[in-house]
Amino acid sequence: MNPIPKTLARTLAALAVAALCLPAAAREFRSADVHPEDYPTVMAVKHMSETIKQKTGGRHSIRVYTGNQLGGEKDTIEQTRIGALDFVRINVAPMNNICPTTMVPTMPFLFRSKDHMRKVLDGPVGDEILRSCESQGFVGLAFYDSGSRSLYTVKKPVKSLADAKGMKIRVQQSDLWVALLQAMGANATPMPYGEVYTALKTGLVDGAENNWPSYDTSKHHEVAKFYSVTEHSMAPEMLLMSKKVWDSLTPDEQKIFRQAAKESVPVMRKLWDEKERASRELVVKGGAQIIEVDKKSFQDAMKPVYDKFITDPKLKEMVSRVQATN
Repeated sequence: MNPIPKTLARTLAALAVAALCLPAAAREFRSADVHPEDYPTVMAVKHMSETIKQKTGGRHSIRVYTGNQLGGEKDTIEQTRIGALDFVRINVAPMNNICPTTMVPTMPFLFRSKDHMRKVLDGPVGDEILRSCESQGFVGLAFYDSGSRSLYTVKKPVKSLADAKGMKIRVQQSDLWVALLQAMGANATPMPYGEVYTALKTGLVDGAENNWPSYDTSKHHEVAKFYSVTEHSMAPEMLLMSKKVWDSLTPDEQKIFRQAAKESVPVMRKLWDEKERASRELVVKGGAQIIEVDKKSFQDAMKPVYDKFITDPKLKEMVSRVQATN
């Protein structure tokens, strides 16, 4: 067989490189979120879509499927990993068993304040966590706020660690989250977010834990009137893209998508701060009782959680870097 002439080989190589740089076919990408249409995370991804549409001349956009339309968080994570879904907005907790660095921002009482959390996630630590998920089939694009999470209960308020003992509390489907509630002495009960209202109403669980907007929009405050301000976690949300889908984009398109995601973060935070204030007011008007707690009793109980999950030297070092961030 005659060898391919060098000039033809160079031409073929150049064409192959050029093909890689061609824009992907125009398409409407799909993103999943468990929250309703007007939730800040949903609005942020819609803002990202508008930016992408503008910067690609209307060729690309994102459609957000809200309210568990495409399944619960665990389902949509797997769909995203295999490329059946393009984007997913999830809390970091369900990613703990997939991407170990996500355990760090999930740890209880890690962040001193909202400002501290935002500074950490906007910096080198946040970038490192997002990058680390790539080996598992995800491209981490941004962190969104999830507020501070607190306990809320149906029959009696929780004022101190002792009050939580033996209570069945719904948690996210995460080993770390189970351990966190067990450290409080509670009976941790993992279940999908969409099943919590019925579980609270029927007495399947005694309570749950979440932030003000989720407590409001999920209507959990209608059945669990006691909101105990433990603020035990500020575990953020993540916006992830399927690496398989990401790899189908040209470098220029990847740059546009990444930048659009970053630009959606301040939009989300502004909406989040407004939503948090409004939700707190709404649930109080709806009859919820805000319970101040002995927070130190909860903090002091968390050492076993850190001992169990932060064993890798790299994760220990990351926790130290977070704590040292001013």
